[in-house]
Amino acid sequence: MAVEKKIDDLKDLKSVTSGVAEAETVKTEEPAKPKLDALGRAYGTGRRKDAVARVWLKPGKGQIVVNGRVQDEYFKRQTQRLVLNQPFLVIGRLNEFDVMCTVTGGGLSGQAGAVRHGISRALLNFDPLLRKDLKKAGMLTRDSRIVERKKVGKHKARRSKQWAKR
Repeated sequence: MAVEKKIDDLKDLKSVTSGVAEAETVKTEEPAKPKLDALGRAYGTGRRKDAVARVWLKPGKGQIVVNGRVQDEYFKRQTQRLVLNQPFLVIGRLNEFDVMCTVTGGGLSGQAGAVRHGISRALLNFDPLLRKDLKKAGMLTRDSRIVERKKVGKHKARRSKQWAKR
């Protein structure tokens, strides 16, 4: 009797575990949906060094406005403008989106990197299928490098005071 009861318990356990396995296989991931506001814009926050950028992106003609000024007026250096357009070059959609952003903190180089990070995140919210390409290019990862602090007894972070032997 005790052996038959154990066999029945094992059969019950097997049916329960097979039911759980079937339930796990039935779950299918839904494709991610775009996150747009009432005006049809996608939002993304970008950070680099001390700079923080808030970016809104919508389909358009490729105009990029930074703090109320066109990108050519705000970022004078060609390298900084190239950094801004990198996410669009990666996905192959240059001049298809209008970008409006506000940037605070840091210098121009850090601000350009922050806007790039924000554009990448906004593109991800606009079309989640772009994640693979943006991730592979490293656009979604925040650049964590920041300025090293000054140490006591040093001129800068690592520069020592001059030392003379004689």
